[in-house]
Amino acid sequence: MADLLYDLLATAPAPSPSSPSEPQTQPSSGFGPPDHDALSYLATLATRPLSSLQSEEPLRLAQSAHSLQLALQGLAKKSYQPVLESAKRHAALRTAVPQLAASTAELRKAIPSLDDEALRFSTTYRAGKTTATTGVAESAAHKTGAKGSTKGAKGAKGDVLARRRQALLLSRNVERLVDVLELPPLLASSVAAVPVNYASALDLNGHIRRLHALFPDSPLVRSVASEADESMRATAASLVLSLKAPGLKLAASLRTISWLRRVLPDLEAAAAAVTSESTQALAQSVAHSAAPGPGAAARSHHDAAAQERALGAVFLVCRLATLTTTLDALAPLRELADQEQARQKTIGSANAWSGGQQTERYLKRYIEIFREQSFAIVSMFRSVFPTATASGTPSTREEDGDADGTSRGSNSTINGKMQRTSEHNGDHGSHGDPLETPDPLEAVPPALATFPLHLVDMLLETLRQYLPAVRDQASRDSLLTQVLYCAGSLGRLGGDFGLFLATLDVGDDAEAEWVEVVRRHRQLAGRLESIVGDPREKR
Repeated sequence: MADLLYDLLATAPAPSPSSPSEPQTQPSSGFGPPDHDALSYLATLATRPLSSLQSEEPLRLAQSAHSLQLALQGLAKKSYQPVLESAKRHAALRTAVPQLAASTAELRKAIPSLDDEALRFSTTYRAGKTTATTGVAESAAHKTGAKGSTKGAKGAKGDVLARRRQALLLSRNVERLVDVLELPPLLASSVAAVPVNYASALDLNGHIRRLHALFPDSPLVRSVASEADESMRATAASLVLSLKAPGLKLAASLRTISWLRRVLPDLEAAAAAVTSESTQALAQSVAHSAAPGPGAAARSHHDAAAQERALGAVFLVCRLATLTTTLDALAPLRELADQEQARQKTIGSANAWSGGQQTERYLKRYIEIFREQSFAIVSMFRSVFPTATASGTPSTREEDGDADGTSRGSNSTINGKMQRTSEHNGDHGSHGDPLETPDPLEAVPPALATFPLHLVDMLLETLRQYLPAVRDQASRDSLLTQVLYCAGSLGRLGGDFGLFLATLDVGDDAEAEWVEVVRRHRQLAGRLESIVGDPREKR
């Protein structure tokens, strides 16, 4: 029954079209699949009586239509914005689809020309590679006068290909370039570390120097080398500052000087690199002209000796600065001693003065620090720079027969060292290469030859200023004995200054006092030798 009703409704004539030009369609039951919802609704209607259809069905349909209308209104209220956007997109789609079709057609037309260009580029690239591998043959043909009509075009294409190959090479080696660019930050971090990692910094700097020697024309390598020079200057400053440490030990000084020996040639090379081009050309010409001769080894030896002299002078200056700083820490005691001297001048020389305790305290502490530091400086220098010590300052302990070393050979020791040093410097350069012209400013004794004299002058000046203020005989004898022990300590290293103490003008009875102090000191030294024994006899 429902099928018959559906066929009847489906074959009913459609309403007249809105436009007279539109044709009328007559659907039949044979076209298209049946609507299952319609069939189900018709089957439901067929089972109901006619009175129910006339009375209840219109009301139910009206309620359903009203519910659907309310649902559509709620949906439109909630989703009006997406609906409007969808409408806009559909409107734009009407123009976008034709444009897409036109672009697709243009792309289809351009594909053959693109294929031709790719084929031409491939052919040209292969030709460029062949040209690069046969460059020697082409250069020979060019020298013999061979000419081609396409040489200019090949040159232009070759430039483009060269740039492309350079870009490809850069892309392939980007990791190596990044490693090179990371060298300066690594070097700076090694220098800025606490404590400073000098070994790593010097290894990195050596690697950068090797790169600069292999690629001197590379701007990247030059930039990295310049940054490394700045870091190495900071490293050298840190090393020099470490030489001023108050508690510097021999092992630390050996390490520091060895690091400075590695840093100094790099700093000299960096300083020579920033000179003018004319000076560089002149230096290179002189170096090439003198390289085959026997003077090259002499020049290298001369440079090494000059470097050792410079390092030795730096070491002594740093340790002298530390000694001066340590002695300056006695400023409170020195102020008290100055106040005692001022009171002594106020009282007058006619009145008896039994003071001087503060001056004695200051001098005792001063002489103690001076003895320890001076012996440590000279002995450490002789250990760190053995070649300079052997060439310029030979040991003079053999001249000091007594254990105290206070009265024999002090003047002859220092004067003999200076004379041997001047003879050594005078002979230097006289038997060398005739091209070598000795620098008159370098004809000076080694730093260690004059350094003890400077130390002795410091001590004697302090004694001349403050020793007269000590009037107590026992205190004066104790101070002079302490000074004699200090002279004997330096005498073991070839710097005995015991006889210089006789020149101190510390009063009218200074000579007799000095003789008595020396006599007692020798007696004590003799007793000590008799108890301990001469170590040279035990050997």
